[in-house]
Amino acid sequence: MSATAIPAAAEATALPAAGSSFYTAMRLLPPERREAMYAVYAFCRSVDDVADDGGAREVRAAELDRWRADIDALYAGNPAPRVEPLAGPVKQFGLKRQDFQDVIDGMAMDAVEDIVAPSEQKLDLYCDRVASAVGRLSVRIFGMPEEDGIKLAWHQGRALQLTNILRDIDEDAERGRLYLPLEKFQAVGLKHPTPQSALTHPRLAEVCAGVAAEAQAHYRATWEIIGRNSRSATKAARLMAGAYSLYLDAVVKRGWQAPRARVKPGKLSLIGVALRHGIV
Repeated sequence: MSATAIPAAAEATALPAAGSSFYTAMRLLPPERREAMYAVYAFCRSVDDVADDGGAREVRAAELDRWRADIDALYAGNPAPRVEPLAGPVKQFGLKRQDFQDVIDGMAMDAVEDIVAPSEQKLDLYCDRVASAVGRLSVRIFGMPEEDGIKLAWHQGRALQLTNILRDIDEDAERGRLYLPLEKFQAVGLKHPTPQSALTHPRLAEVCAGVAAEAQAHYRATWEIIGRNSRSATKAARLMAGAYSLYLDAVVKRGWQAPRARVKPGKLSLIGVALRHGIV
């Protein structure tokens, strides 16, 4: 992403990259639900840009506070221009203010410090805020029943975020970040991991295998919930779960010994996921 946050005029029209799993999944939604998801995506992308590339830490913190105020104003009926595209989805789909605020709080975790080997509790909170909170917004737009929708967001958000963490360990280390949990490093004898010491540790594979096993358990729970709900309401969730499972399989198959090549599932495999899950 660019070194500066997206200008306000662009936030309302920001779209996911064509060809991405998210783009494919959202394109298959009915128009009103698709446009609502694009508005949520634009919000998430904008606050993510602030957290990652928004300048000095105090500048990023101040801008995230402005986003918090904008969300509060949106729910008070006085939306700022950059959140106005969310007004319709909030009303139509009953989106919760706290979920938007949770997303901002998750981005703030990256903005206030470089996360390095968080506790498992902190990592789970991070996953809930940056991924499952987005899921809670999404399942309401998808039209899922409340109870199963919240459960799906809980499991799928963690599955996708843990997949991202395993896929991006080298890129994150270049930023001075390490999202793999402290307890797993301590179990293999590394008491105070840094990004460099962790990624060169001879037992890194054990740490990553443990995180991968947790992600796989969340995928299994995700598919169980999807299986008992209508295909129309779970179409996007099925596509995302199917595609991201391929990413997880690919990094596990590649292994963890350096140098770790960037992996991407084959095009035919992704097409297979789209054909299998993209048709109601």
